Amino acid sequence: MALPAKLQNDIRQFQRLQQELAAVQQQRMQVDLKLREVSHTLDELKALPEDVVVYRPIGGLLVRAKNRKEVEDLLTEDKETTEVRLKAVERQENHLKERYTTMQQDLSAALQTVSATGPTSGSSPPAEPES
Repeated sequence: MALPAKLQNDIRQFQRLQQELAAVQQQRMQVDLKLREVSHTLDELKALPEDVVVYRPIGGLLVRAKNRKEVEDLLTEDKETTEVRLKAVERQENHLKERYTTMQQDLSAALQTVSATGPTSGSSPPAEPES
């Protein structure tokens, strides 16, 4: 049974939405992992004595920091930025999930209607069986 053109288009849009949602979920996992890593590093750094020698990354280099507080401040700033980014990605993910659920329900209803009513007036009649 051939599906109406609008329904075929809606299915393609739904598939694109699935891909977009998967990409955003992957991005959220990466941002979440970075946040946990920065938080853990910050906790470990705070456990070190004040006079310990600490290095900080600058590009591909490790450079000796003036003191532990300098690196702590950089990590705290990085953590705050990552938290903001995580919240933004989570909002985007939730919005996409809502659209996904709505579209899934709409498509399911439309497919049930098409299968119950048979071919619509825009589609070609079923082919005659060959003898």
